Amino acid sequence: MKYLTQATNPIGSVQPPGYINTDVQNGVIGNILNLFINLLIVGGGVFALVNFILAGYAFMSAGDDPKKVEGAWGKIYQTLIGLSFMAGSFVLAAIFGQLLYGDASRILSPVLPGL
Repeated sequence: MKYLTQATNPIGSVQPPGYINTDVQNGVIGNILNLFINLLIVGGGVFALVNFILAGYAFMSAGDDPKKVEGAWGKIYQTLIGLSFMAGSFVLAAIFGQLLYGDASRILSPVLPGL
């Protein structure tokens, strides 16, 4: 059993982030699809954040008007439903990937061979 003081490199090594394979034979199409999926996820998250901020502002500025308060709550509920659909798509993709390919991340990280 090694102790922390006896380890040669207790922290480990750091790998460079975001390496994209540009070799067509090794699946650049899958990398492009993966980047597109990630872009959609980040865009959906930013859109949800902006919707929450706008709904909160509408809720605060509604005052005693029940229609404005109801509209703000509706926007909050719709944003929560959209976020649940985004999270549910990950769960369904993992389930289908496990059932069809034996790997839960296969659909979310596609590797397609080159043409």
